[in-house]
Amino acid sequence: MAEGSGGSGGGGGRGPPCPGAASAFRRWEQLRRRAATPWARGLLAVVAGLGLLYAVLRVPVRLRDGLAAVTVFLSTLTPKFYFALTVTSSFISGLIFVSVSHLRPLIGGAESSPPAPAAFSAGENETSRQNMPECKVWRNPLNLFRGAEYSRYMWVTGKEPLTYYDMNLSAQDHQTFFTCDTDALRPSDTVMQKAWRERNPQARIKAAYQALELNNDCATAYVLLAEEEATTIVDAEKYFKQALKAGEIIYRKSQNCHSQSPQHEAQLRRDTNVLVYVKRRLAMCARKLGRIREAVKMMRDLMKEFPLLSMLNIHENLLEALLELQAYADVQAVLAKYDDISLPKSAAICYTAALLKARAVSERFSPETASKRGLSTAEINAVEAIHRAVEFNPHVPKYLLEMKSLVLPPEHILKRGDSEAVAYAFFHLQHWKRIEGALNLLHCTWEGTFRMIPYPLEKGHLFYPYPSCTETADRELLPTFHEVSVYPQKELPFFIHFTAGLCSFSAMLALLTHQFPELMVIFAKAVLRVLWPVSAPSVLASS
Repeated sequence: MAEGSGGSGGGGGRGPPCPGAASAFRRWEQLRRRAATPWARGLLAVVAGLGLLYAVLRVPVRLRDGLAAVTVFLSTLTPKFYFALTVTSSFISGLIFVSVSHLRPLIGGAESSPPAPAAFSAGENETSRQNMPECKVWRNPLNLFRGAEYSRYMWVTGKEPLTYYDMNLSAQDHQTFFTCDTDALRPSDTVMQKAWRERNPQARIKAAYQALELNNDCATAYVLLAEEEATTIVDAEKYFKQALKAGEIIYRKSQNCHSQSPQHEAQLRRDTNVLVYVKRRLAMCARKLGRIREAVKMMRDLMKEFPLLSMLNIHENLLEALLELQAYADVQAVLAKYDDISLPKSAAICYTAALLKARAVSERFSPETASKRGLSTAEINAVEAIHRAVEFNPHVPKYLLEMKSLVLPPEHILKRGDSEAVAYAFFHLQHWKRIEGALNLLHCTWEGTFRMIPYPLEKGHLFYPYPSCTETADRELLPTFHEVSVYPQKELPFFIHFTAGLCSFSAMLALLTHQFPELMVIFAKAVLRVLWPVSAPSVLASS
């Protein structure tokens, strides 16, 4: 009793363990440690696999019976089943290929990456970029004269070069630039205020003459006659010189009394707009008449006299005139001032910068030589400048390479759109042709831009993503007889066309085989005889 109570006594104490149990415990611990080694684990896995295989093979596998059952099942299927299977598989295959290639960007298939560096303006965050209007229409800085150029084109071709939307925007611009609240105090300005609202060109011209009868120094009346009545650039220049003489007199009067009231300040702004407009158009007349150095001087003086009016993009007129003079150092100086991250970009800025860098290497550039030895540093800079320009406006190269026909540029353009590309190429194509090899370099490198921006509507490389609304706005700005360039092209790749054709052909064969089995067998034998004339008899015999 004492031993029993001592072996299981209170206090939770344990007695000495049994010698047999201790030996078994030590053996189990040794076995567990050995099983923890890698080779032991592998051995256990092999043993377990063999055991599983043995358990499976214990059940007799009747392959012959299984094959027989499959054969019986297939023999019971009707031709309609095979026809439905072929058509369904072809349809599903086509859907899969189209979905993978074209729905992936819509469901977020584009790779996520950090945002591209801003190239439109400095310090803009993502919120301001989203709020920024994508398709703002700008006044074309090199717009033509209605009477001397647009109207003559219409007389010769019978086609209207300007759209109603474009002319309506110009009418709004004229009312903004050339009218103010104090016009009611002067009868001639009151008449001109109504003239800018007239839709009929003849009514506008008649109103301009009425204003001159009331006041022979009405500058805006001369502006309207220069733009719309003059049929040559020489006549337009004469009207603008008269407008300049009248405009300077009115401008000096406004300067003397602009601080008297807010109305006088508004009048000074209007008179300033008129004076700047007239001087700019006079410089453009000199450029068109071949007096290029005079035009350059007038533009430089205008930019120096009114430095705050940079939004009028007078520097683009200056760039084009300097390129005509082949004053490339002066062009580079202008670009150094205006090709800045804090200023809005344009096709003229980007492509002129690319032209200057291409000029340094284009004469000696050869694609074959470059592929063998690689690109030099200057060539890399030129190619990168071309890629930058093409990313900003991808429509320009086709016009410069004469892959698309040009039309007269509109009075308003959409930056990064087809209208801007038409306006740029119309005036700058001659400058690209003048530099030997520049168009060849552009032809060899411009399409490489699109490999860097596979999804241009979602993410850009150096600029913001390409606006998705340019096509609609360009169709409003460009004439109907012009085929608007669309980017990115919504074209199916060749593989999609091939897959769709193959699926359709398979479905058609299945339908014909189901409807005309005997004729299709004869057709198949004839095809086999044509393709394999030697082995065809044996194949037909076996069939």
